[in-house]
Amino acid sequence: MKKEFAVIGLGRFGGSICKTLSEQGMEVLAIDVDEDKVNEFANVASHAVVGDTTDEAVLKSLGIRNFDHVIVAIGDNIQASILTTLILKELGVENITVKAQNDYHEKVLTKIGANQIVHPERDMGKRIATSIVSNNVLDYLELSDEHSIVEIVANSRVDGHSLIDLDIRAKYGINIVAIKRGKDIIVSPQASEIIREKDILIVIGADIDINRFEKKVVG
Repeated sequence: MKKEFAVIGLGRFGGSICKTLSEQGMEVLAIDVDEDKVNEFANVASHAVVGDTTDEAVLKSLGIRNFDHVIVAIGDNIQASILTTLILKELGVENITVKAQNDYHEKVLTKIGANQIVHPERDMGKRIATSIVSNNVLDYLELSDEHSIVEIVANSRVDGHSLIDLDIRAKYGINIVAIKRGKDIIVSPQASEIIREKDILIVIGADIDINRFEKKVVG
């Protein structure tokens, strides 16, 4: 059964979400106050409408409470973002994801009940900075303030060693949850699995432990 999504705000972030959901075969309602942006997504989303979502009557007329998930991706207008989120909560929308502009914005969104708050620019900045600082880190996904999933390229230091040889979990408190080897992916690798140079190790754990492992073992 297809899920129904509504995306409010069709800037770069909202537009990208709208396109991706549509490509995955989801029903998507695209909403923006800018008619030109709405026209741009008329052939992308299932439905695209011009509307001021700070007006409760507009959201009611769109049947917004019937959607499985609403993404508030309003750009620089923090007041409109907050008011839209508040109205969505009052109308009984169950799942609301909101783009935050800054920490103050996030605090307000948290207080009024947004289910998920994202900082796309900040989070992407962290990922890029992390990959630039280390030659071994390919990608980085923050799970919390202190924990992440990281893709690390294995080098000659670990080539030919098994996971049990390296004793990674005991020494560093992290877990290798998968290994990418060419086109193959080894999920939950056995302790006897031999690591090869250029394998991509998908590591999960505390940031401090991941950094220690990367510097001492593959750095």
